[in-house]
Amino acid sequence: MAQRLTIAHSPCPNDTFVFHAWSHGLLPEAPGLAVTIADIDVTNGLAERGGADLLKISYASLPYVLDEYVLLPCGGALGHGCGPLVLTRSGDSTADPDPDSGPAWLAGRRVAVPSVRSTAYLLFRLWAARAVPGGVGDIVVLPFHEIMPAVRDGEVDAGLVIHEARFTYQQYGLHRLADMGEEWENATGRAIPLGAIVARRDLGEEQLRAVARAAADSVRFAWDHPTASRPYVLEHAQEMAPDVIEQHIGLYVNDYTADLGEDGYAAVRELLGRAAAEGLVPAVSPGALDFPADG
Repeated sequence: MAQRLTIAHSPCPNDTFVFHAWSHGLLPEAPGLAVTIADIDVTNGLAERGGADLLKISYASLPYVLDEYVLLPCGGALGHGCGPLVLTRSGDSTADPDPDSGPAWLAGRRVAVPSVRSTAYLLFRLWAARAVPGGVGDIVVLPFHEIMPAVRDGEVDAGLVIHEARFTYQQYGLHRLADMGEEWENATGRAIPLGAIVARRDLGEEQLRAVARAAADSVRFAWDHPTASRPYVLEHAQEMAPDVIEQHIGLYVNDYTADLGEDGYAAVRELLGRAAAEGLVPAVSPGALDFPADG
């Protein structure tokens, strides 16, 4: 039996939905997979250490790992109306934001983020440089599912949230101060690049193309058999409400997941180009995002 490839991705419903067929041997032509489920901060770190053959990482981490990894043209998360949110408490305490003060209230405040190498934090930094005179205060890294409770309980002043938090933050009594995706789309007209699938370059071009075909086939299988993955998705989902899970999958698994296409690649280049111009990430050389063509 051929050695299985290793993959690490998040427990989020979009990832478990997309990779269910491949990881469960339902694609006869696909290479075998050994799966590790881990928070995005962990997978970003694994990429920098070359810790798996395939990884789901933040697009913000991509410039740091392109020497070792290549961006796959499928399997990731981009979209419209799906960006990270900045949340605060709602109430009467002096720590709660004045509705009229807007983003300037964040100046000097303690903010929780899911990873310093997350796309969410990169979008936040690009936005805050313009919107928060004087800059925010301490940045605290927390697993994304711990951020809303931390904001609610006053452990931090604000939280930058991703994934299904978009649908559930009001249950925590929280207030949406800003939508990073909305800010990005208004500024650029581009889709929001969130999570990328990368594979080790030393797999070689033939196997890289096989991996990309398997990822695309797994997406199509998920769409063709939408209930097949449900037990697997529910097993790992950190938000168990079925309606929230369906909203999450519907928003984050879209045409860009099956194929980045010209618009998807343009959005990624726009994000990394703007971030590099601000000195927030290393510049990406021409051609570094290209995937080996069939030949």
